[in-house]
Amino acid sequence: MDVKLSTMITKPDFQAEFLSGILTANATPGIITFAGGNPNAESFPVEAMDAAANKVLKENGVMALQYSGTQGYLPLRKYIAERYKKMDLDFDPSEIIITNGSQQALDLFSAVMIDPGDKVLVENPTYLAALQTFHLYDPEIVPVDLHEDGIDVQQLEAALKEHKPQFMYLIPDFQNPTGLTYSEQVREKAAAVFKNSNCIVLEDNPYRELRFAGQSGHSFAWYLGEQCCLLGTFSKIVSPGMRIGWIACKQKKILEKMLTYKATMDLHTNMFGQMVLTQFLLDNDLDEHIEKTRLLYKQKAEYMIACIEKYLPAGVSCTHPEGGMFLWVTLPEGIKGVDIQRAAIKKGLAVCAGDPFYEYERNVPHLRLNFSNGSDEVIDRGIHILGDVMHELLAR
Repeated sequence: MDVKLSTMITKPDFQAEFLSGILTANATPGIITFAGGNPNAESFPVEAMDAAANKVLKENGVMALQYSGTQGYLPLRKYIAERYKKMDLDFDPSEIIITNGSQQALDLFSAVMIDPGDKVLVENPTYLAALQTFHLYDPEIVPVDLHEDGIDVQQLEAALKEHKPQFMYLIPDFQNPTGLTYSEQVREKAAAVFKNSNCIVLEDNPYRELRFAGQSGHSFAWYLGEQCCLLGTFSKIVSPGMRIGWIACKQKKILEKMLTYKATMDLHTNMFGQMVLTQFLLDNDLDEHIEKTRLLYKQKAEYMIACIEKYLPAGVSCTHPEGGMFLWVTLPEGIKGVDIQRAAIKKGLAVCAGDPFYEYERNVPHLRLNFSNGSDEVIDRGIHILGDVMHELLAR
């Protein structure tokens, strides 16, 4: 594949501008932010991680501080493969690459799979940083609409026949940005459509284990086997700062190309972090840790929804996610998400307009709100501010 640097940098990146603004707001003292995707710090296992780090340095310090293999620490890959068995998925450790968060995995996959002009299917709306990554390789993005129960299967089938895409990127559980989850019926129908194509499915599932209501559905890998590659991360269930994620892929040629690219990119993911994380996972009950996070996020989601119903004007609606970290607000007629975002920041509140989650639509009547990170006091105060902003705009 030959991607020219000039091609990669000349196209304006609408999503990158929004992402930069979100990160800046998150780091600005005094700003209430529902714009980012930060896990709640109460969920961070600080003491247990401290013990794991000391144990690694005492028992395997030289190995932890030395160069290592590109594919990642084998005990960590084995641990991930064992967790997949709980989803009735059979991945060998040799089919897993440890990455610098799932964001790097997105880039590895894109670099291998996309040549300029190739077609890539995405949900409409979808994760803004995925769009940003895909744009680096200059594909044609083809959006497929989402409904409350998942992807529009008829539209998907038509898009596959017309465009013959390289792959489709999707987030079936507590989707970012909407918080929606695919029903099992939609998963089954969509999988049947994919089986009749050569399209690879790239399933991103950073939130799957953060379910606090409803029943888990099957991964597309359960239906499609090697036609589906999986992205995963420890950022949402252990620590985002460690930047440790992975990609699981059964197609040997794709896996080998990603390994070659990663070796030239960074040699390997932080070995000390991999070993400390693995030690933490071996010495602690991850399911017990995740359950505490689930209970916390359930309370946060319910509280934010209650505040929305209390403070926001008539005509506002929002999704009621069964897990994850986000909900999606639909605004009354006549209000645009970008107008809310601009007005709210002047009052000390950062929210994210829906626009950057779409490839083509602009001035949409939507906001994405992150419920996981704020205290109840902050959520109440922030949604109150949001309500004041909306009432003022409606009054104009």
